[in-house]
Amino acid sequence: MSKSLQDKVIIVTGAGRGIGREIALLCAAEGAKVVVNDPGGAADGAGTSAAPAEEVVEEIKKRGGTAVANFESVAEAIPASKIVKTATDHFGRLDGVVNNAGILRDMIFHKMSVEAFEAVIKVHLMGSFYVSHAAARIYREQESGSFVHFTSTSGLIGNYGQANYAAAKLGIVGLSKSIALDMGRFNVRSNCVSPFAWTRMIGTIPTQTDAEKARVEKIKQMGPEKIAPVCAYLLSDAAKDVTGQIFGARMNEIFLFGQHRPVRSVHRSEGWTPQTIAEHGMPALKASFSPLDRSGDVFTWDPI
Repeated sequence: MSKSLQDKVIIVTGAGRGIGREIALLCAAEGAKVVVNDPGGAADGAGTSAAPAEEVVEEIKKRGGTAVANFESVAEAIPASKIVKTATDHFGRLDGVVNNAGILRDMIFHKMSVEAFEAVIKVHLMGSFYVSHAAARIYREQESGSFVHFTSTSGLIGNYGQANYAAAKLGIVGLSKSIALDMGRFNVRSNCVSPFAWTRMIGTIPTQTDAEKARVEKIKQMGPEKIAPVCAYLLSDAAKDVTGQIFGARMNEIFLFGQHRPVRSVHRSEGWTPQTIAEHGMPALKASFSPLDRSGDVFTWDPI
């Protein structure tokens, strides 16, 4: 059977554990040469360790694949550019980037520190930009390439205590769409994946009530290996016509998410005043308001 990523060079950030690890392993199994990037920090970004990335590289080699480790942080521009340089130095080209690296610093909004907000934005949003920006020049020259960015229903739908994470993850959607628009003429594709999977980051979810404990037990059923196939597909030539989209992956389900479009309008020929908006405009629009849902309010059925 032909391999979907034969001889392609793929960077996977945050690939030492969890979802990133499974993506790196599958890409290698599908014939790719993989840059396994991970500074080896804790779920909140603290500390470093070479072991997670090195262990994934060894696992890939043991299975007959090709990989190299990289330990740079995505959260600063120059280190992030060195991740891309690792790919070109070792393998001579770059075909795909998976922006998976992330940290969590959850806190209810009025208690969230500036540092906690900025740290999460730096890794998720700025990190996705820094790595993508370094790769874009290579993609432009060779007139090909694919980006897979990780978003979340925390941004697409909503969640408590994650203003930093939600802002970063919805920002990534705008980044991905802009890349798709700006670089489509060079055969460069950019898509987002929103994963549902149990990882050590999700392990930080509070489980104080019976309902919270039951929810986490359901999430634990969703292994990170279930996220990898859609990512590998999006990196492959089979997805050459797929760009600017947002996909969800949950156990054996794949979702296509909608994107922001007008849903209803009101018109007044003489124009609006604050009073007529209150009397006429807002009552007419109210029936189409988006509810303040959390992800669990929308995905109400068990993963299958």
